[in-house]
Amino acid sequence: MAKKKQKAGGGTPATVALAAAGTAYTVHAYEHDPATPSYGEEAAEALGVSPDRVFKTLVADVDGELTVAVVPVAGQLDLKALAAAVGGKRAAMADPAAAERTTGYVRGGISPLGQRKRLRTVLDSSASAHETICVSAGRRGLEVELSPADLAALTSAVLAPIGRG
Repeated sequence: MAKKKQKAGGGTPATVALAAAGTAYTVHAYEHDPATPSYGEEAAEALGVSPDRVFKTLVADVDGELTVAVVPVAGQLDLKALAAAVGGKRAAMADPAAAERTTGYVRGGISPLGQRKRLRTVLDSSASAHETICVSAGRRGLEVELSPADLAALTSAVLAPIGRG
């Protein structure tokens, strides 16, 4: 996987963060359909990648603290498992406006990388079964492919079984 370089002022906060860290990654762009019911499934299909290798970034509220969950688009987030992974008691999906405001990204384009405010992050342990995974690069129609270990290191993520289905 080649390391991409961003021109000054170019890219998204996610790709800028990857470049600044010197991390190897590949950017994949595709034509986003605003009418699509699932951004993640759209990405998997457009890129010709198995849905278990494309991960969605969800923001949840765990005991009053926003927390990022990164799970395969082929499944769902187990909120109870997410709470347990960070030592919490209750988890619920965050208000979309709060998620957008806190991360600096729009829904469907929230990346676990380069967020406005760094949030606790939990990466589903299934990611470690793959050499590379794809996550949002910070806008709809743009994915970044990198190793799960690099993603976990850059986000200080905890690996835990938080996906189901």
